[in-house]
Amino acid sequence: MNGISPWTFWVWQNGVWEEAANGAVIEEGLVRIHLNGRELATFMCTPHNLDDLALGFLRSEGFITSLDDVRLLNVCPNRNCVEVWLHDLSIEPPPRAIITSGCGGGITFDDLSGRAEPLPLEVSPLLTPNAVCALMQQLQEAATLYKQVRGVHTSALSDGQQLLLVAEDVGRHNTIDRLWGQALKRGITTEGKILLATGRISSEMLNKAAKMHVPVVISRTSATSLSVALGQAWRITLIGYVRRQRLRVYTWPQRIGWERRNASSRFHHP
Repeated sequence: MNGISPWTFWVWQNGVWEEAANGAVIEEGLVRIHLNGRELATFMCTPHNLDDLALGFLRSEGFITSLDDVRLLNVCPNRNCVEVWLHDLSIEPPPRAIITSGCGGGITFDDLSGRAEPLPLEVSPLLTPNAVCALMQQLQEAATLYKQVRGVHTSALSDGQQLLLVAEDVGRHNTIDRLWGQALKRGITTEGKILLATGRISSEMLNKAAKMHVPVVISRTSATSLSVALGQAWRITLIGYVRRQRLRVYTWPQRIGWERRNASSRFHHP
């Protein structure tokens, strides 16, 4: 299966050894993206569906706004590079890439000190807590690669009822770029959708969500202090540690039905 590398390993359980001759691990490799004949970025990822990853990365970094900007995209046969040519040949990569702290070596050319426009806050709740938990369950069920080999992150784009797109990669940041690449190919707008992720939400990941105009970001794990601060500034509802009938809302809880009069006095209101 693409994205999976066969490997024999040994399991020790309850004092007994067992050989997993048909075992496997998630693939990880160094992949380069070339833009208009020049290297744009090199990063670690799972080398499958690299067209989705390249398109989403270019969209996230502002090099393209739609598929109409792309003249040619070619994935190398050995899956270690993606060549992208735009109709506008004057567009060149910046001289320096910023390497972020994310798993898998996230890369961005964006300055996070710049501020995105705050998203509009809906008057009525966009979701319920039960719906958030149900969506996270859907995400876990849709994690095909994770079920087979573990060690991989999963993200999804949702309309609040079902998952529209799902992406998996060893890098958390890569999964979001993959989602945007899929959305471009399928003509799905990201604006107003919900972003779900299995990994920690860092500031870089929230920055990508803001560019996608996603008002709600949901994670199975934690959020960082900077991602919380950016979520507050950009009016993005940030939800973490989603389990069955339990979750944490870090910013803008109004979108999932929180009301001051029904909340404990110890609950901090943004």
